[in-house]
Amino acid sequence: MNGLQNRSLIKFKQNIFLKKLLIYNVQVKFAKEFLEIRDKQINIEIKSNPDKREVNKEIIKKLAKYFGVSTAVVHIKSGHKSQQKIIEIIQ
Repeated sequence: MNGLQNRSLIKFKQNIFLKKLLIYNVQVKFAKEFLEIRDKQINIEIKSNPDKREVNKEIIKKLAKYFGVSTAVVHIKSGHKSQQKIIEIIQ
């Protein structure tokens, strides 16, 4: 590895550690539009049909809008097919 590559790698690692990582437990219900956050728990109600694959996309969009971040930094870490999910948000 040459000096330029080494400096680039160090800068990349520094940028990763400067970002803030938020992790939340999410409870999903299907009824009306609703979003409530308490500590590390998010309760969200959405209108999407649970049989369609739009549910996770809608959750990501709502959380990105709430936190004022891009949908690209909101990730479902577990519970893709469950009403209990763990969400990671990189700020």
